[in-house]
Amino acid sequence: MGFKSKVSANIGLTASPTTISDTVTGALTHTIIGLTLANTTSNNITVSCKLNKSGGGTAYMLKDASVLPGGAIVLVGGDQKVVLEAGDTLTAWSNTSTSCDAIISYLSS
Repeated sequence: MGFKSKVSANIGLTASPTTISDTVTGALTHTIIGLTLANTTSNNITVSCKLNKSGGGTAYMLKDASVLPGGAIVLVGGDQKVVLEAGDTLTAWSNTSTSCDAIISYLSS
């Protein structure tokens, strides 16, 4: 059991969602305790984030949210947690090329 973090810089366009989480392997789980998407441009951007289950199901955690220049959206933090099981991933994308950074903190067990 240990705390880890991952940074995904320069998330791009809708046509190519970026996997922002580490893929969960084996019998492990990842408990996401923090997830922030930040606008790195001087213009408004629109961002989305999806949970992708290993069995093929998906669900939006955030869809088409506006982020002001220099602003950020905290999707997970405080009392909210998200558990990823084996094969699950999180993907995120923006309407503008190389406009968004993602920071994820998680507990692997």
